[in-house]
Amino acid sequence: MKMDFNGLNLHNTELSLTCGLPYQLLKEGIPQIALAGRSNVGKSSLINSLLARRKLARVSSEPGKTITVNYYTVDGKINLVDLPGYGFAKRPKGDITKWSSLTERYFESNGALKYVLQLVDIRIGLTGDDRAMLDYLDYYGVPYIIVCTKCDKLSKTKLNEQTKKLLSSGTVRAGTQIILYSSVTNEGRDTLWQMICSAASGEYNASE
Repeated sequence: MKMDFNGLNLHNTELSLTCGLPYQLLKEGIPQIALAGRSNVGKSSLINSLLARRKLARVSSEPGKTITVNYYTVDGKINLVDLPGYGFAKRPKGDITKWSSLTERYFESNGALKYVLQLVDIRIGLTGDDRAMLDYLDYYGVPYIIVCTKCDKLSKTKLNEQTKKLLSSGTVRAGTQIILYSSVTNEGRDTLWQMICSAASGEYNASE
């Protein structure tokens, strides 16, 4: 398996910081690529797939249980930032308020943030929570890429249908790149890493 992307040593990766309070958030330093999505969309599985690690990011049995911002530092050059999952209907109102506050503060005046990988379960498509998150990113002017997870669960025909729905939803920015990804087969892994590296260096435009 290829382990080097633009000179990055993926073996040299660690969970370097876990933030539960706004004052702990990093707003400067090495480039940040954030991952956003519903609490059961597969963010932890995608992180483990990207980094070729089985258990670096914990896959919770209770979606939305953890409300923290987690920084995974890759070779001291890029921070992959796992944002708290949203859409957890069973969580207490206080938890939802905490998520909103922490996430909002993360985006505010964050000079290190380069791009957001917006994860969408391809089987479900955009939910109301996903649309709200995309509006959130538009409000803060944050560039993003749509990463469709769990692509191994659908046929090629169904994948094409679901992708077309995303592009014509009216919510996704015109020209936004969409990557089909499977954490089971690693489909899309190399392409996504290339985009991450380009975005971190300021060379990637999501509307290209």
